[in-house]
Amino acid sequence: MARKAKIEREKRLQRTVDRYAKLRNHLKAEHNYEALSKLPRDASPVRLHSRDELDGRPHAFLRKFGMSRLNFRKLAHEGKIPGVKKASW
Repeated sequence: MARKAKIEREKRLQRTVDRYAKLRNHLKAEHNYEALSKLPRDASPVRLHSRDELDGRPHAFLRKFGMSRLNFRKLAHEGKIPGVKKASW
């Protein structure tokens, strides 16, 4: 489980990105890079980090399922992820 402070920081970053998204797109369309550079750094979506939705783990994140490999494996074994079954060869 990730620290609560890290999870809350990611949520705050996401809110900041959402708040400035429309303005960023407008400035990019106008090629106004000077005004774009004066926006807060945290307004850039590149600064976001993918985290597991269940426990906040930042590493080994599977984009397709929105969770880390650990939670994916646990839920797949329990049969709670549709269309996923254990492979054997």
